[in-house]
Amino acid sequence: MMQMEQVNLELTPKPRGIHLVTDEILSHLPSITRYESGLLHLFLQHTSAALSINENADPDVRLDTETFIDTLIPDGYEKFRHTLEGPEDMPAHLKSMIFGCQITIPISDKRVALGIWQGIYLIEARHHGGSRRIVATIHGNLL
Repeated sequence: MMQMEQVNLELTPKPRGIHLVTDEILSHLPSITRYESGLLHLFLQHTSAALSINENADPDVRLDTETFIDTLIPDGYEKFRHTLEGPEDMPAHLKSMIFGCQITIPISDKRVALGIWQGIYLIEARHHGGSRRIVATIHGNLL
């Protein structure tokens, strides 16, 4: 039987950086274990952070990702006009646009079907972004 449910969840505040949040997100979604198959859609309700899926084992991947995107989009870039909230304001918006604010993950056999080395990242682009809200929608076949 097809079912859909939606959960609004809030991630704990994180400092600027790339954070593995798979367990934190899934702790808000125990009902996934009722689904034989389906999709989990995560939508981040912010314009200065992003969601992504990537390597979850070696923390150097997160550090290297942060180093790369901070080099690609530096704080205080002199040609940016949108700086109302400080030198990381516009760079944070660009990082959100590049990585995106939503991801969809298959559900298979009562769990999210991430690969063995995959995890969900929160890309926090602000120095003090605060807690982040996510709308999680599960759509699938119940057991």
